[in-house]
Amino acid sequence: MCIIFFKFDPRPVSKNAYRLILAANRDEFYHRPSRAADFWGNNNEVLSGLDMEEGKEGGTWLGINTRGKLAALTNYLQPQLDRDARGRGTYGLSNALLETPWRKLCFGKRLFLEAVERAQALPKDALAAQLLDVLNNEEAQLPDPAIEDQGREYVQPILSKYAAVCVRCPDYGTRTNTVILVDADGHVTFTERSMLGTDPSCWETSTHEFRLQS
Repeated sequence: MCIIFFKFDPRPVSKNAYRLILAANRDEFYHRPSRAADFWGNNNEVLSGLDMEEGKEGGTWLGINTRGKLAALTNYLQPQLDRDARGRGTYGLSNALLETPWRKLCFGKRLFLEAVERAQALPKDALAAQLLDVLNNEEAQLPDPAIEDQGREYVQPILSKYAAVCVRCPDYGTRTNTVILVDADGHVTFTERSMLGTDPSCWETSTHEFRLQS
């Protein structure tokens, strides 16, 4: 039940503004192995975490390269496979199409926009900290007819567990928070907060910075 919020402005008017502000949660089983974000690829040009599940090693859920290309992936919630579907949702806000009005999406987006409105007045580390706070909000947003309608009988038993921006269950939930800031000069700040092992009480935070190549 991953979730992504982003504001994109490729040509910001103010020098203190951002081309991109992105905040995302990766929700996954705690036991699924993965690597923290780092540079990889033929020339270390891609920055992302890596899925290390046996047979699926090397995939990722969110990454950006040194030329500014960004990709993000979420699962699309469906009770049955749609044979005509082109693939899982990408660049979306959650496990549905972009801007699908799930209550937790609308709630999280409001919190995200409140932080974004303060962006130009805050140092980057303070903005990243506020966005991490948004990503760790555990307030359940119920009832949610939009999720119930999309997931139908599949989602009913799990709805109360997954109805918050930050999902927290005994063996599944939010494992990674990512904040990506790209300023007007093309300077990228990639902040990742990751769960250590399978313990939801233990986390570490790392930051990578680089300038986009032309």
